[in-house]
Amino acid sequence: MESPRTEQSLSELTFNIFQRPLHPELFEIYRRRQFFQGDYEVTIWITHCGHVVSLFSRGLCLTELICRPDQLLPKRGLVHQLPFRGEKSHTCSWGERFRYLVNFQVEAMSANLFRQCHADLTDAGKKRGIFVPFPQWAKGDLPPFSYLDYEARQDELQVHAFHAFPEHQTVLKTQSLFDLRP
Repeated sequence: MESPRTEQSLSELTFNIFQRPLHPELFEIYRRRQFFQGDYEVTIWITHCGHVVSLFSRGLCLTELICRPDQLLPKRGLVHQLPFRGEKSHTCSWGERFRYLVNFQVEAMSANLFRQCHADLTDAGKKRGIFVPFPQWAKGDLPPFSYLDYEARQDELQVHAFHAFPEHQTVLKTQSLFDLRP
């Protein structure tokens, strides 16, 4: 397996939405979580400075994915592929009754603000959600990391993801809502 790159520009990363599950063999998965809530099942994978979240309900699946453009992905089921530039919002329907909303932004910060944000998110990640540091890719004293926090309710799943890139003093933030209300 090829050694992961961390030097890529954040503008190379893409946000993908699939109406299907993706196979785990496509990814190097650093941490995974799976759970059931109400009428749905969720699978979360932390990948190389990205993530995969799949929600399954009533025979349907919707998957969000952050990855590099050289990641091998199927074409079947791809609904949207969006570059990370600035701030974006996107809404789509899946099935007859479900909605999906996402907002993401790339936030470049000053060195002091980034250091404080890194510390705050690292502390929060120790208390809840899924936190994966990548010290093997650190170019200074702060490691890159991925942190996903989520709230599973009866008819919706909220996911807040933070991917920190210290060499760029940048945090990639996403907020997703999988709405299953009729």
